[in-house]
Amino acid sequence: MKKSKILMIVGSLLLLSLFIFPLWNISLEAPQYPIPLGMDIWVNKIADTHEGDLKNINLLNHYVGMKAIPEHMKEFDIFPYVIVIMSLMGIGFGFIGNKKLYLTWFIIMAVLGIMGMYDFYLWEYDYGHTLNPKAAIKIAGMAYQPPLFGTKQIANFTAISLPLTGAYLMFTGMFITLAAFFVARKEDKKAANQAGK
Repeated sequence: MKKSKILMIVGSLLLLSLFIFPLWNISLEAPQYPIPLGMDIWVNKIADTHEGDLKNINLLNHYVGMKAIPEHMKEFDIFPYVIVIMSLMGIGFGFIGNKKLYLTWFIIMAVLGIMGMYDFYLWEYDYGHTLNPKAAIKIAGMAYQPPLFGTKQIANFTAISLPLTGAYLMFTGMFITLAAFFVARKEDKKAANQAGK
């Protein structure tokens, strides 16, 4: 089997790691919490980083009027299917061995990734800006939106939002499939040169 085909198949298979490892983490650091509070975002759920974290975050959120972190989101019904379909499509393209299909797959994944990050941003915006006017603690002009990526100071908390293992493996898989396109192009040129001799 050609190297480009193997790269395409391996890269596509790496998407399935999202069912094994979390995609993203948002943590809250503050002096009163020696161990930061955190939530891990998976392709199909939001979970505690440490036992009881979501409960404690929701208690803090309640005081400032934020909504509770949802146990279920509509995206969790969609994302797993998207991941499986894209993985199977990539594997199929790998067996077909067409470099244009490799590039097409990479572009589709890139667009889906951008759409996913934008959806995540919209959720964070709503989560941090839609506040209950009857909240116990009100700070005029204060919004509690965590960062999409990186670090942000929110009141006395430092909010940190970073990718986790699942995201790194997904990005690695995507770049492996992009490499498959360039390797396939090189293989095609080599085959054309040999045929012309």
